[in-house]
Amino acid sequence: MHAQLPVIRRYGEAAVAEAAGVIRAGGIVALPSETVYGLAADARDSAAVARIYAAKGRPSFNPLIVHVPDLASAEAIAVFDADARAVAARFWPGPLTLVLPLRADAGIASLVTAGLETVAIRVPAHRAFRAVLAASAAPLAAPSANASNGISPTRAEHVAASLGERVPLIVDDGATAAGVESTILARRTILRPGPVTAEMLAQVLPVAAGRTAHVSAPGQLAVHYAPSKPLRMGAVDAREGEWLIGFGDVAGDDTLSAGGDVVEAAARLFDALHRADASAAEAIAVAAVPEVGVGVAINDRLRRAAAGG
Repeated sequence: MHAQLPVIRRYGEAAVAEAAGVIRAGGIVALPSETVYGLAADARDSAAVARIYAAKGRPSFNPLIVHVPDLASAEAIAVFDADARAVAARFWPGPLTLVLPLRADAGIASLVTAGLETVAIRVPAHRAFRAVLAASAAPLAAPSANASNGISPTRAEHVAASLGERVPLIVDDGATAAGVESTILARRTILRPGPVTAEMLAQVLPVAAGRTAHVSAPGQLAVHYAPSKPLRMGAVDAREGEWLIGFGDVAGDDTLSAGGDVVEAAARLFDALHRADASAAEAIAVAAVPEVGVGVAINDRLRRAAAGG
């Protein structure tokens, strides 16, 4: 028997209605966001959330981000202080996730928070994700729509290649804009760098980079976002058997940004890793990307990918 392929629908009213119907029935759907494609289910439905974990093969101690349409919806789930309201006012809707105390009456499935007393919450900006939030009238738990520890998907075809029949429906709205997952902020500590940079956050409140001793938010596993081949960072040329992903003056089989633009590099990162992983090369090499702005997030992802190689 042939494996059943997922249904891919182009973004539009019909696709949104179909996705909302699947979610209301307790199913999972893949949706584009401004960061990467996410695998979404009703965050209040523990069985639906379990289907996310099953589809991804995701460790049960790794929490999921809850996506909601606005600040009022977020405040019904999490306890906000003045700092959280300030950054939410500045960066929502957008690629910033806040880790906040979970309200006792939030109604969020415990699988979403991995049993923690905090919840990771975000108001996305992408039209397709927002449309499905509105049509389903549900908070949506949604990690990246790929097999756990695999390369995060920035296109619908990445989702189909990674998850196959494990995801019944993919809403396709083209390539994602940011190309890396959301920044995660817990109080004034950045747990995961992303498109909302430390410099941007510092305009609102003082922040620091850090990592907790236990997994308290998505994306904190040491090995994550990993291709199937060994990966080497800081390359200036390709060694025998390597597929070289260039940046700036370092050319290669592919490039993150010939002009040395870290924002362009972020948007191209996972696309480039998918191409490298699909090539005949035995290993992957990536040119150095400066640790400035969203370059911090790119290097964070590459270090995790290298740890998994």
